[in-house]
Amino acid sequence: FPTRRSSDLHGSTVATNALLERKGARTGFVTTAGFEDLIHIGRQNREQLYNLTPAPRVPLVPRGLCFGVSERTFYDGTVQRIPEPGELTRLLQRLQRAGVESLAICFLHSYQNAQNEALVDHFLEKNFEHAYICRSSDVSPEFREFERASTTVINAYVGPLIDHYLSQLGAGWPRGVAIMQSNGGLMSAAQARRHAVRTVLSGPAGGVIGAVDMARRSGFTRILGFDMGGTSTDVSLCDHQPRIAMESAIDGFPVRVPMLDIHTVGAGGGSIARVDAGGLLKVGPESAGADPGPACYGTGGQATVTDAHVVLGRIAAEQFLGGGMKILPERAAQAVDRIATQLSLSREQAAAGMIRVANANMERAIRAVSMERGYDPRDFALVAFGGGGGLHACELAAELGVRTIIVPRYAECLSALGMLLADRVRDYAAGVLGRTDADERFRALEKEARAECGRKAQLERSADLRYAGQSYELTVPWEDAQARFHAEHQRVYGYSTPSKPVEVVTVRVRARVLAVKPALQPMRRVQGKPGQRTLWVEGRWREVSVLRREQLVGRKTNGPALIADYGATTLVMPGWVASADKTGNLILRLGGKS
Repeated sequence: FPTRRSSDLHGSTVATNALLERKGARTGFVTTAGFEDLIHIGRQNREQLYNLTPAPRVPLVPRGLCFGVSERTFYDGTVQRIPEPGELTRLLQRLQRAGVESLAICFLHSYQNAQNEALVDHFLEKNFEHAYICRSSDVSPEFREFERASTTVINAYVGPLIDHYLSQLGAGWPRGVAIMQSNGGLMSAAQARRHAVRTVLSGPAGGVIGAVDMARRSGFTRILGFDMGGTSTDVSLCDHQPRIAMESAIDGFPVRVPMLDIHTVGAGGGSIARVDAGGLLKVGPESAGADPGPACYGTGGQATVTDAHVVLGRIAAEQFLGGGMKILPERAAQAVDRIATQLSLSREQAAAGMIRVANANMERAIRAVSMERGYDPRDFALVAFGGGGGLHACELAAELGVRTIIVPRYAECLSALGMLLADRVRDYAAGVLGRTDADERFRALEKEARAECGRKAQLERSADLRYAGQSYELTVPWEDAQARFHAEHQRVYGYSTPSKPVEVVTVRVRARVLAVKPALQPMRRVQGKPGQRTLWVEGRWREVSVLRREQLVGRKTNGPALIADYGATTLVMPGWVASADKTGNLILRLGGKS
């Protein structure tokens, strides 16, 4: 895909892995005196309602590294007390003695007035050498102190790693590196080093952008993205545009920055199957990873979803990665046999059961981004990509009532394609709860956006609105905001009250610099006789056709059939009809006529 870009593009899971594996920097937390327990108390929500002994949530910053400063800003932005120089000197000494490497500063109501945070930040930047310092008024200048503090702590926790990683990466790239961020846009490496928290979904975000673009090329604008990789499955919903969540949670920690609404479950090709103490079959979230990997790779010994597909004939040894990687069907059979013995089932029944359990996990994730958001999945096409997406798509679609599946061209590397398609995007926000100067705050954000992104940037206004007295908000475009809010409230919650006053909580500006989209050459039809393979389908062994994607351009085939690509395979189940359009996308329709 030739593109005219001034920098190379990069997506990373460095921040995600550091957060999930708890391998971030030794982080300190500085807040208003008396609120040092803020990140430990949280919201006191009970995520496991019926669990009487839930495991406690362990914050990223231990209580001994939480420090208070005698300062105070009121809810309206009035500064009542400024930190004294002597106290800041004592704070610096305590931080140095504690061996803090990174620091998150979050004062009460700093989203209304950042004066005190900026003062402490400036003092520490000047006197605390080599420390990575960030403040909430820069990272997430929004209402709600716990969510703002959590976001700033995560930024401080992963920031030094991202800073070091990008410094090393940039040294080898004379053209510079643009980083994929969680909102589906690109940002500069300098911005990523300052706002590392915006990269926690860097990899999956590229897949969403790629899925949206490839679906549009085939005429679909309402899609459910289904990205099945080796360790996890990422699902998303796009109703003409990718859905943006203003607050998400990573490993149980709130993250209040705009992110694509992606739901992740531990169900991938490497997910390990086991039988629990009650005799029930479980699949995931533990994964065999790339090393040792599934048993069929020859180095692992535990049965995985990939091994189940090998046992059922859906992945052939000679076609895995175009024959470039050797897999061992006998090792897969041995691993699945151990599961079958524990369940008193045949090898094929055990393998099929493993896939059904994995499907159930992935189906719940898709329902979470559709039904639980007020959408009917039957109104969408399922876009299946990643190495394993096409193998599960038909069975998942049937359970959800979806009648159209798209398996995009280059499904195995769609996240990389998505980065080529992504625009440069920067999000700005300002808390305005209780204020009457929303338009003035919009103009200030737009001035900042122009200074950072240039005159070519397209600016989009939006705002978080709520009915007076509510404790949750909905984000709507600013133009005709109140009418849009009532309509969105009706769609999401099933009711609206236009007679009730509406509050503006946060104003937002998105700056977008459009990228030059890569040209995609049409796929040409290739003649050839289909191959044949025996595989387990719907409870029995059947002889099915095996085709290449290029053979289906301009023609159709009935399921059951296998469509073999270099890095991915699509299983067309009975009752489905598959074809390929000129873009090269596979289109599967339930009950279609061949």
